[in-house]
Amino acid sequence: QVQLVESGGGLVQPGGSLRLSCAASGSTLRLYTMNWYRQAPGKQRELVASSISTSITNYADAVKGRFIISRDNAKNTVYLQMNSLKPEDTAVYRCNARRSVADYWGQGTQVTVSS
Repeated sequence: QVQLVESGGGLVQPGGSLRLSCAASGSTLRLYTMNWYRQAPGKQRELVASSISTSITNYADAVKGRFIISRDNAKNTVYLQMNSLKPEDTAVYRCNARRSVADYWGQGTQVTVSS
């Protein structure tokens, strides 16, 4: 069993930056593919970024070049650095750990981009 706790969300102006953290307990994250998803009101959940390992990452086209996913295996934590934020990035962001049939989710953190 893996417990995931996100933090770092908040209100930021367009063009600003935020760093989300996802701290894990119960297992070591290096065994898992780590994902960040987001869901805006009235929209489907969207995969934003994935970290298959410390060196293999993937991004949605909407955030490519602006967001960076990284993991610190020693701290058992995954991060999402979000730069050049846009109003359309407003959503609840959730951390996900996946390996084979195992699938764990955090509770989510709200990110609001508004002037």
